[in-house]
Amino acid sequence: MHDTRITFRYLSEPDAIAAGVTDMRACVDVMEEMFVALGAGDYRMAGSEGNSHGAMISFPASSPFPNMPVDGPDRRFMAMPAYLGGSFDLTGVKWYGSNVANRDRGQPRSIHLFVLNDKDTGAPLMAMSANLLSAYRTGAVPGVGARYLARADAKVAAIIGPGVMGRTGLEAFMAVRPGLEVVQVLGRSRRTIDEFVLWAKEKFPGLTIRVCESMQQALAGADMVNVGTSSPVGSANYPYLAQEWLSPGAFVSSVAVQRFDEDFLLHRSYNAVDYGNLYRAWTEEYPYPLFETIGLAGCQLFDMVTRGDLEPSTIVELCDLIDGTARQPAEDDIRIFGVGGMPVEDVAWASKVYENALERGIGTDLLLWDAPALA
Repeated sequence: MHDTRITFRYLSEPDAIAAGVTDMRACVDVMEEMFVALGAGDYRMAGSEGNSHGAMISFPASSPFPNMPVDGPDRRFMAMPAYLGGSFDLTGVKWYGSNVANRDRGQPRSIHLFVLNDKDTGAPLMAMSANLLSAYRTGAVPGVGARYLARADAKVAAIIGPGVMGRTGLEAFMAVRPGLEVVQVLGRSRRTIDEFVLWAKEKFPGLTIRVCESMQQALAGADMVNVGTSSPVGSANYPYLAQEWLSPGAFVSSVAVQRFDEDFLLHRSYNAVDYGNLYRAWTEEYPYPLFETIGLAGCQLFDMVTRGDLEPSTIVELCDLIDGTARQPAEDDIRIFGVGGMPVEDVAWASKVYENALERGIGTDLLLWDAPALA
């Protein structure tokens, strides 16, 4: 006789916090371990080659069906499944709906749920509130990039976009470069700027916070830059970062939309991304130019590859920096680091949160079944 009973652990957001989901130092270390497995090829994501960001439901501009949602800013549903090997050896999926109008209801733009599964049976091991999971793993990847590419003596950071990605970006920067002394912040909303300043002063009381009025002012003298802004689709709408505004040797992490001069990217910057196969998958899934639809630094670089202007071997990947095989930047090279976000990151961080929850007795065990009605 087999034991057919299946239960799984449920973590609310307070449970997830108690289980360490906001421990940025640990998250940066877990993300680095995840990239080792990724570099070895011990993973699968969606898509025919196992490299897709996920599967998305989008909506038309208009519909004859009165109850069907219509297109709008960040209006979508998305499933992001992955298997991650190495020491993780688990599968999982993040499922979320997104709508900017949520903010008028006092809710975040996107609302995330993550499910962790046994790789063999498919049985759920954990279901958890995943907004913090997603935010911290996204912020931690620039932390890994900064560990390998940012100046060791970095003193000044620029945060472009003081929202969630600005906060976790600063946390990751502080985790790997604790000598930071000054943060220069640029945002569009006085409310979000004020909230960021209050949060940063409480979180890192030794930091000097400077509120800036322009991109040029925010970037001036910055050793580390985190770009985490949103904008309408189309490169004309993306925030512009000029080479002359950036300091020699600056590390620029792009977790959201931005635009650089292509001549700068072709001839004078050190270009790195989290994982090249992610962008190659996007170039197959979306029509050229990809950058007009997904305004990430990696997408701008891979559009240049598609045109034959940029040699793909010149784009450094994070896993090669970690294993020591990547070429290193010159001292004054401006280091562009494109971040796309991958579901393997969710699996990696969720596996650690799950482990912590079991060790600490956090969460609620829910019954799937004692015995399946159909088997």
